[in-house]
Amino acid sequence: MPASAGNVAKTWKPGQILVKPNAGLTDAEFEKILRGNQGKSNEKIGNLPVHVVSVPEQAEEAVVRALSKNPHIEFAELDMAQPMSATTPNDPNFAGAWHLAKIQTPGAWDVSKADGITIAILDSGVDGSHPDLVSHMIPGWNAVDGGSDTTDINGHGTAVAGTAAAVTDNSVGVAGVAWNARVMPVRITNDPTGYAYWSDIARGLSWAADNGADVANISYGVSGSSAVSSAAQYMNSKGGLVVVAGANDGVDPGYTNDPYMISVSATDGNDAKASWSNYGAFIDVAAPGTYIATLLRGGGYANWNGTSFSSPVTAGVVALIQAANPNLVPADVEKVLKDSADKVSGLNFDPNFGYGRINASAAVQLALNTVAKDTLAPAAIIASPGAGSVVSGLTSVAVNASDNVAVSQVSFYAGGKLVGTDGTAPYTFSWDSTTAANGNINLTAVATDSAGNQGSSSAVTVNVQNQTTVTNTDQAAPTVTISNPVNGAKVSGSVVNISVAANDDIAVAKVQLYIDSKLVSSTTSKTLSYSWNVKKVAAGSHSIKAVATDTSNKTATVSILVSK
Repeated sequence: MPASAGNVAKTWKPGQILVKPNAGLTDAEFEKILRGNQGKSNEKIGNLPVHVVSVPEQAEEAVVRALSKNPHIEFAELDMAQPMSATTPNDPNFAGAWHLAKIQTPGAWDVSKADGITIAILDSGVDGSHPDLVSHMIPGWNAVDGGSDTTDINGHGTAVAGTAAAVTDNSVGVAGVAWNARVMPVRITNDPTGYAYWSDIARGLSWAADNGADVANISYGVSGSSAVSSAAQYMNSKGGLVVVAGANDGVDPGYTNDPYMISVSATDGNDAKASWSNYGAFIDVAAPGTYIATLLRGGGYANWNGTSFSSPVTAGVVALIQAANPNLVPADVEKVLKDSADKVSGLNFDPNFGYGRINASAAVQLALNTVAKDTLAPAAIIASPGAGSVVSGLTSVAVNASDNVAVSQVSFYAGGKLVGTDGTAPYTFSWDSTTAANGNINLTAVATDSAGNQGSSSAVTVNVQNQTTVTNTDQAAPTVTISNPVNGAKVSGSVVNISVAANDDIAVAKVQLYIDSKLVSSTTSKTLSYSWNVKKVAAGSHSIKAVATDTSNKTATVSILVSK
């Protein structure tokens, strides 16, 4: 099954990449690194430490490779164009919403209908006038141009929104998983084919986090993006969760698990993985994704297929959990979702299904019986530099941190002063050791978990040894001599070699040579040699003058007269 019918394949945005510097790296040092790789930061995405960097077109891959090797860059990646994880809807006369019974939503609705929860739909826009959505809509944002136009330019976003939160129990159309959730439309593409760039997705997610979204759904395959992962971590820090589609290539893309995104594979009515659904270690849970009864923009209804719909089914269940127990932090909600899932393969974890096919009723019941009481502090250790290391200049620092639930962020201190805070593993920092005096200094790190508990590392003592810069005051003007020819000499032949030497107590900036008041040669070194063609020089007296200038703009002059 193709990712989206009729789409022309795209790769990445020309002339643009995404880069995250190490925490603590100054803007000046970051720009210096970018300039050395023909790059320039055009934008910092929302409140994220991720930059949109312009580079020469056709050099994107080379610059990403070079920056990825720099110890002061946490990541650099292409700004990939991502297709929607869906196919064209079929069978407008759908038989029924089988997926709701499969995940036992009726039992969940007896307890929770997602009242007070806002679901951000990051997609092609949403038809907010659809009768099965209109009463749930709240204002959204266009992440591509920064405007307010969130109308659906493709139809995909409306179908996704309806799957998660169509108005339910209204005798109209279909039922959404999260009955009473609000829908926040965040349009991440202005392309009618639905392709969206990672930069626009990350920008939209950052905005949703800042504007009160409790859960965000991204029905695109973004599990391999470091920029989107950084935005998801930011959403987590605000108390929200991010649910994403596993994508529809029918392969294991080799991604590792991302602790900040809930990646979802698709199942059919027999609890088998859909043939086109991706799978692998990155999959967290599975959810129905075939023949999902939902909405068409313009007011209609249809069945849709794809992990694009497994994702909002899951986001709807997340909303039910959040409303059932508002005291749960994001890590608790995700744990409830996984622990309550049906182990349809008989395994606790299966790369086809993650921790199982979601079960809304079991999830809500488990949420009610879960007490959020994480009081265990995370652990942190400075992995490098090691104790006793001699450091100088810009120094890379690596910190390892772990927690029984989830690490939210790590802050690094040098001599008790905050250098920077990193919200995504691996926790790396760039410390300008020239800001500290030479000698021993203690380095420490503080890890904070999602419940606000903090744990400090043991101090690591390193020895700062930066060269001391001695500032010399320019006391005197330079000196300059003409060693050949000598004053009063009679010149003849074809060419006369003129030799000039200058000296200064600090540095010579330039030496200039004039013949008969005309500048004939100049150099930035201390010595100057010039071949003077005297064949066509008129008989008589001629002046030769040398002028030396030092770095403080002091000058010295010497003049001689020769004759022919």
